[in-house]
Amino acid sequence: MTTLLVLIVVVLLAVALWQLTKIFDLTQVGANVDDTGVANDNDNKVNGYLMFAFLCFIYITTIFCLVNYGHFPLMSDAASEHGPEVDNLMMISMVLIFFVQTITQALLHYFAYKYSGKPGQKALYFSDSNKLEFIWSIIPAVVLAVLILYGLYAWTNIMFVDEKDEKDAIVIELYAQQFKWDARYSGEDGVLGKANVRYIEGVNTLGVDLSDPNAQDDFTSSELHIPKGKRVIFKMRSQDVLHSAYMPHFRAQMNCVPGMVTNFSFIPSITTAEMRDKPAMVEKVATINAIRTKKSADLVAKGQAPLDPYTFDYLLLCNKICGASHYNMQMKIVVDTPEEYKAWLKENAPKTIVQAVKNAATEAKESEASNQSKDTSSTKSKDTTVVAQAEMK
Repeated sequence: MTTLLVLIVVVLLAVALWQLTKIFDLTQVGANVDDTGVANDNDNKVNGYLMFAFLCFIYITTIFCLVNYGHFPLMSDAASEHGPEVDNLMMISMVLIFFVQTITQALLHYFAYKYSGKPGQKALYFSDSNKLEFIWSIIPAVVLAVLILYGLYAWTNIMFVDEKDEKDAIVIELYAQQFKWDARYSGEDGVLGKANVRYIEGVNTLGVDLSDPNAQDDFTSSELHIPKGKRVIFKMRSQDVLHSAYMPHFRAQMNCVPGMVTNFSFIPSITTAEMRDKPAMVEKVATINAIRTKKSADLVAKGQAPLDPYTFDYLLLCNKICGASHYNMQMKIVVDTPEEYKAWLKENAPKTIVQAVKNAATEAKESEASNQSKDTSSTKSKDTTVVAQAEMK
């Protein structure tokens, strides 16, 4: 309702300004007004100063945003071995962009002022200049070529997994659907069983082929646990629409496409506990909790429940706008030490998908038998009542 009222006020102000402009035009009837549409010396001077003013506005806004909002982008240490290389490429790109933007904007606005129209000043015209065209073509081409080659080199290093690494890696499937994630682990054999959306039925929500020998020890988890220092290969599927598995602290992202399996691999380098103990993260958590405490006081005053304290966790997010509840699509990631990961596996490995399906089938049979028993008991009770009524007659 507030937004609607604001829009109505803005529209009414626009109409009022339009009407004032018409009234001003009417007051100028009969006056000596220059309506030729050709800029005069005063117009050129005003436009030149406005260009300088806009240049100052751009730079002041940029500096203000860097000072006040520069801490919001993800600047924490990368939690994967390839992360520093991605951060380095990002930093180089941003420095080049800022440098080029600063220089080109300054020259653009300066020339607009210096070479504005003046009496007797005639613009220098020449059809072409091979020297200038070579300079402003070759410099961007060389810079872009270096960036692209560096990016391809980094991408190849990240995505290439040799046979030895693949053999020793942990294989985990990330299954995306509106609006949640599921993680499927390959169990003791290290091989994920086959899966297809056609096999989705009951508790088998990931469509695992229960007849596949490799699927017998597969199990699912609502939290993604991965060990520090061990390569993890993610196999990604989507049940419905295009999703994107985004793990910002690991500098990892890969689309999840319906009908195909995509891959991404990295080696975690910082456990969850180690990241929580970093000074920058401690400061960030304290800042967030200070804001939550203030907000909680307002909520309690209104008779509502306070906010829970914030604790840092790695997150798996969806980086595609996949529907109305897209913002809910996240999963907690826990980076364990190798020992902690083994203990977690030992605890969760027995909870296989095959066993869950068997348990569900058993419960269904027991429920059906119980219902039949109730029906039989009810029928016998009715028959007894009928006999009793007959004997009374």
